[in-house]
Amino acid sequence: MRRVTSILLATALGASVLAAAEKPHRKLTPVPFTDVKVTDAFWAPRIETNRTKTVPHDFKKCEDTGRIRNFAKAAGRMEGKFEGTYFNDSDVYKVIEGAAYSLAAHPDAKLEKYLDDLIDTIAAAQQKNGYLFCFYTLKDPEKRWTNLRSMHELYCAGHFFEAAVAHYRATGKRSMLNVAIRLADLIDSIFGPDKRHGVPGHEEIELALVKLYEATGEERYLNLAKFFLDERGRAGGRKLYGPYLQDHTPVIEQTEPVGHAVRAMYLYCGMADVAAYTRDKAYIAALDQLWANTATKKMYVTGGVGSSRRGEAFGKNYELPNRTAYCETCAACGHAFWNHRMNLLHADAKYADILERVLYNGFLSGVSLDGEKFFYVNPLDSSGKHHRQAWFGCACCPTNVVRTLPSIPGYVYATDSDGIYVNLYAASTARVKWKAGTVTLKQQTRYPWDGLVRLTVEPDRPAAFTLALRIPAWSRGETATAGLYRMASVKGAPGASVSVNGEPVGRLDIRKGYARVTRQWKKGDVIELNLPMPVRRVYSHPKVKGNSGRVAIQRGPIVYCLEGADNGKHLGNLYLPPDAKLAAEHRGDLLGGVTVIKGKAMVRRDDGDDTPTDLLAVPYYAWDHREAGPMMVWIPEKRDTTRPVPKPVTGASAGGVEKDKFNRVTFDAVETDGLRLEVELQPKVSGGILEWRVGKAK
Repeated sequence: MRRVTSILLATALGASVLAAAEKPHRKLTPVPFTDVKVTDAFWAPRIETNRTKTVPHDFKKCEDTGRIRNFAKAAGRMEGKFEGTYFNDSDVYKVIEGAAYSLAAHPDAKLEKYLDDLIDTIAAAQQKNGYLFCFYTLKDPEKRWTNLRSMHELYCAGHFFEAAVAHYRATGKRSMLNVAIRLADLIDSIFGPDKRHGVPGHEEIELALVKLYEATGEERYLNLAKFFLDERGRAGGRKLYGPYLQDHTPVIEQTEPVGHAVRAMYLYCGMADVAAYTRDKAYIAALDQLWANTATKKMYVTGGVGSSRRGEAFGKNYELPNRTAYCETCAACGHAFWNHRMNLLHADAKYADILERVLYNGFLSGVSLDGEKFFYVNPLDSSGKHHRQAWFGCACCPTNVVRTLPSIPGYVYATDSDGIYVNLYAASTARVKWKAGTVTLKQQTRYPWDGLVRLTVEPDRPAAFTLALRIPAWSRGETATAGLYRMASVKGAPGASVSVNGEPVGRLDIRKGYARVTRQWKKGDVIELNLPMPVRRVYSHPKVKGNSGRVAIQRGPIVYCLEGADNGKHLGNLYLPPDAKLAAEHRGDLLGGVTVIKGKAMVRRDDGDDTPTDLLAVPYYAWDHREAGPMMVWIPEKRDTTRPVPKPVTGASAGGVEKDKFNRVTFDAVETDGLRLEVELQPKVSGGILEWRVGKAK
């Protein structure tokens, strides 16, 4: 009973505070994660694994690495020096945020008590003036605010604000929120138009201040967020950080993403949040240009962004190498956050299409099925040496995963003045508060393996409104990334269809990617959406050199890959002819239950006598869960795009080795900017001993 009261209190407090804050000017309003219960066979188990495995795993790692001890030391509760990297505070905050989301969905007295104690320690570490940053508190107190470019004080503060708001929303408790308010007030007393000018080297506080504004109604926080954004690219007596930190030109003049990918994603999220309240046309115009460049020139087919290992950064247009792809998991999280915000601003399904692409592919690959191992980088081609790890010295990715997974229910539904939008498809129950009253939506589906979606509509009283169902770009043979990726048409593939109470809807009224069905809805009405899921081949822009002559496989929202575990030792020698048929098959016994793609490929032989081989593709998110081996997303489609299998070594005899019977062996060395460097090792027999020497490089 106490837990129910806590949630009701949180809802009431949230409603009263938001009434104090100006209503945002977004076209869509998200249905909060607290009002959506996901019950499907895909996301629900992952969210539960996150709650039962990833949250405790991450907290344990934060304890073992001294991240949590730092707060106890800063609070004077134990002796000792600061441990770890200067921005380690942020990892603790992100795990708290994820734990708060989990508490909202699943009461857990033990976890709640753990959070209460941890928050009490953090509150004790806060200085009398509101300052909170363990590194400087323990190591160099006199250096506070002296190095905004590198020291991440404001970045850590931002993650604290996000965690505090999530905790407040989930539990109704103000223990963490009050600490956040004190810290925000301190920052606001130091920075501003008539105060100190400066910007953080790592964006994050901008979007977090808007969340704090929404939770408290304090307009100073919104103004401070806009100040930090408007200061970027404007010298004003300070030295600019340059393009790597998006501090080379004012944000409203930036037209393409540059520099560190995670920083850029957080910057654009902050801009979208501020624009939602200010309706700043210059902000929105800049965001539209930045998004267009990202989606059509700088995004992987998995939704990953940030192609370069040089600084975890964006590369040039169409610079999307596969083996050296960086695609940091944190950048995928940020890309999902940004597209969610763009969808809310514009009510356009193309943003939800990319949100979906990221979630099912570039983000989900970042965490193992057991919830305790993580990818920092997510390449699209591997020789078999890339594996998830339990933790990293810089642990931003594991702690970003733990807060993103349980927030997914908040991306499923949204509303506008006309009705309710369905952005993601997952079996779920939602209580949607709309102007005509409360509408309960019950969604049944086996998505992403099956495209049939059944929605039962239960308004608390009959009402006329619109249900807007997203028709995914992939179901139309498109990718929402015009010009960058092209889906091959599938002959005879039917399009999306809708029925209401068993009666087919004729020609669909599709606007900005949503099929709109407007009627007088009553309790028990059922609307069905059928999204056929043929296996589709995907081709990339010819300027993406590494994908020339290659094809990717996609079915529904899932991007596939080939692993050595399924395709044997000749994975690097096969090609998939354009006319080869592909078929889907669900395997409940494999990788937690997945639909695989099967077909016939060809193995290229040196003598031209190519041989057929069985091909099996698994979802990209699920790779690297079995024995180590190679992986590829972009499969050679043309024979000359793959390497031949060398002729077998022959000529060994009792009398020795015949050197002229040996064949050269080629090894992959590196692939960069789409160009493969091959090193040729040539055999030589000298004095009866077989040696190898390096031959020409290509």
